[in-house]
Amino acid sequence: MRQLLGRIADFVRESDKLLLILTFVASAYGCIAVFSATNYMDNLRPFIVHSACMIGGIVIACIVSTIDYEKFLNKWYLFGALGIIPVLLTFFIGFAPEGTDDKAWLNLGFTTFQPSELLKICFVITFATHLGKVRKNINKPKYLLPVCAHGAIPVLLIFIQGDAGTALVFAIMVLFMLMSAGVSWKYFVGAFSAALVASPIAYFFILNDEHRERIINMFDINADIRGVGWQQYCGRIALANGGFWGQGYLNGDRTQLGKAGIPEGHNDFIFVTIGEELGFIGCLLVLLLLVAICWRCLKVAKLCAKNEGKYICIGIFGMLFAQTIINIGMCTSITPVIGITLPFFSAGGTSLLCLFLGVGLVLNVYLHRNSRTLYLRD
Repeated sequence: MRQLLGRIADFVRESDKLLLILTFVASAYGCIAVFSATNYMDNLRPFIVHSACMIGGIVIACIVSTIDYEKFLNKWYLFGALGIIPVLLTFFIGFAPEGTDDKAWLNLGFTTFQPSELLKICFVITFATHLGKVRKNINKPKYLLPVCAHGAIPVLLIFIQGDAGTALVFAIMVLFMLMSAGVSWKYFVGAFSAALVASPIAYFFILNDEHRERIINMFDINADIRGVGWQQYCGRIALANGGFWGQGYLNGDRTQLGKAGIPEGHNDFIFVTIGEELGFIGCLLVLLLLVAICWRCLKVAKLCAKNEGKYICIGIFGMLFAQTIINIGMCTSITPVIGITLPFFSAGGTSLLCLFLGVGLVLNVYLHRNSRTLYLRD
């Protein structure tokens, strides 16, 4: 009991309370938006799931933050298995929920689970461990090539699974973590040049017809309004309806029509729902919260004296940054629709819980950011 009270005292005194408050406010805001986006169908389940996962996620984040992250790094192989095995299972017993084409979920009976969300968190731990071990020799091909192969595993695995959007998020996470580890800019220039050269091959021979149609629609928003462009067309109308102040909570013309008004308005297009009902001001608050959370992850990385801790924070930052940019780009017709949720706002229990796992790791790094931290229990 005394040790437990000591840990609680440590957390209250030493934890990054600002980050915890920001994520709580963002997810609570998400609960409000999800309730409105699903109000039309008189089904409280999405709202209840989001609220329960928010509360459970905060508790999990607090618990995870109290266990020194070096213990996680020492058991990197367990986290590697925890992340990879469920994803591999989707190739055999994968489940595609209504409204999706990819069998990227596992049906647990009482609920569904998307393993790629957990893989993001596990990958940050394994990749941070790898980068920490080769940090001094990171720019030598002998060490850099295995690191790149490590980073390519989740990208390729998720892409083969059929989830190109999440594969892109993994690629951005890898990029930011490699940059933070001190990989020479010459390698990035070479990789970018190779990607440009290979892009026509990828477009014609790797991407499927739907992916190509969505890319075409990005450059011509009226190319296929009734097909792949329908969701973004509805989103543009809803955002225009919202104007500066919005049409009012629970009063969005298209939001309250449900799928007929804004397809996936509670999930991938929650930003559009907020824009129609709460207007530019509501969207601005979303952006400010997410920018503040990302900034805080970078701040913790800067404060940490250990390289592995920095890499963890940068990995979580990369995940949040990528999902935010891609999702808002989708909702505003700047980027193709590739099924990426808006962190802390979109409905989805697996996503929200895993986001809070990531937050827990950042809180962990902050709590154990240097060897001079004093603990009451000591």
